[in-house]
Amino acid sequence: MSTDIKTTASPPGDAAVRDVAHAHKPFPAGRVAAWVVVLTIAAYFAWSVAGNENFGWPVVAQYFFDPVVVSGLYVSLGLTVVAMIIGTVLGLLLAVARMSKDHLASSLASLFIWFFRGTPLLVQLIFWYNLSTLFPTLSIGIPFFGPTFASWDTNSVISPMTAAIAGLALNESAYMAEIIRGGLLSVDKGQFETAEAFGMTRARALRRIIIPQAMRSIVPPTGNQLISMIKATSLVSVIAMADLLYSVQSIYNRTFEVIPMLLVAVTWYLLITSVLNIGQSYIERYYGRGDRHTGTAKAEKEAAVPAPALAAAQEASQ
Repeated sequence: MSTDIKTTASPPGDAAVRDVAHAHKPFPAGRVAAWVVVLTIAAYFAWSVAGNENFGWPVVAQYFFDPVVVSGLYVSLGLTVVAMIIGTVLGLLLAVARMSKDHLASSLASLFIWFFRGTPLLVQLIFWYNLSTLFPTLSIGIPFFGPTFASWDTNSVISPMTAAIAGLALNESAYMAEIIRGGLLSVDKGQFETAEAFGMTRARALRRIIIPQAMRSIVPPTGNQLISMIKATSLVSVIAMADLLYSVQSIYNRTFEVIPMLLVAVTWYLLITSVLNIGQSYIERYYGRGDRHTGTAKAEKEAAVPAPALAAAQEASQ
C-alpha cells in the first residue's frame, strides 16, 4: 500500500524576495576606520603645529599685513597678470604658427618653444638680468654695414622689472603655445572645412568657431599654469626684484625670524592659489555647460520613455 504525499513547494523566487525585503546597506566599517585614523593624525598634526612655539605664530600675525609684505604681494600679483597676458597672446600666435602649413613659420615657432621649454626659468631670469654683459648697448638700425637710428644703454633698459617680465612671459608663452595647440587639435578638422565652405577666413574661423570649442580643453591646464606662475614669481627674488618672497627675506634678514616670515609668504601663496582654484572651477563650469545640457537632456528623454519601452530599446541595441 503506497501513500502519495503531496507537498506544496514555494516558488523559487520567494526566498529571494524575502531576503531583498529585509536587505540593508552593509555598515562600511573599513571606511569609517580609515576616516578615524586620518582625522586623528590630522588633529594631532594641527595640535602639534599650533602648540609649537618655534613657529612663531605671534610674529606671523604681526607681519602678515606689514606694508613691506603687502607691497611685495602686489608686485607678485602684477608680475603674474602681465606675464600671463603676454605669455597667452604669444602662445596663441606660436600655436597658430606651429600648426601653419608655412614651413618657415612652423620651424621658427618650434625652435622658440624648444629653447624656452628646454632651459630652466631661473637661468633665463639671470640671463636677462645680465644681458648687458653680452650687449652693452641696444640699437636699432640697418644690420651689418647700415647706419644706427637709435641706441640705448642696456642697463637702463633691462631693469629688474623688465628682466622679470621678459623671463616669465617668454617662458610662459612656450608652455601656453603647447596648451593652446593641444586644445586646437582637439577640435574636429571638419569644423575648418565647414567654416571655409561658408566663406569664412581662417582667422575668423579660429576666432568664432575653433577657439570657443577648444576652450574646454585649454582652460584647465591654463589654470594650472596661472597657479604655477604665482609660485614662479618667487624666483625673481634672485635678481633683486621686490616680490613677496624678497620682501619677507628682507625682514627676516633684519629680525632673524626666518620660519615665521616664511610662513607669512606660504600663507599668502596658499590664499591666492585657493582663490584661483575657485575661479578656475567656475570658468570650467561655464565652458562645460554644453556637456551638462546634453547630459540633462538625455536623462530627461530617458525618464520620459516608459520602463518597458526603455528595456526593449536597450535589449534591441545589444
